[in-house]
Amino acid sequence: MTSAIELVVAAYVETNQLSALQDMKVHREGLAMSIRNRTDFNFWVLLGQLDDDIREIEAGIRRLRAAVEDRSASEL
Repeated sequence: MTSAIELVVAAYVETNQLSALQDMKVHREGLAMSIRNRTDFNFWVLLGQLDDDIREIEAGIRRLRAAVEDRSASEL
């Protein structure tokens, strides 16, 4: 089953929205950093999900950059 983040990332890749992907990554990294420092509760499930999201977003960024490079190379 495809996760929500995979669908969102795929849509951003399809529409060439690199800045949106980068913003999503920065936002999730900030969330992860803020809860890693908390000592009042164990947020390991949430941290795991954020880490998974970040990996998926990074993969989307790589796919989008590769597609841009391929288009640039074919125009030469």
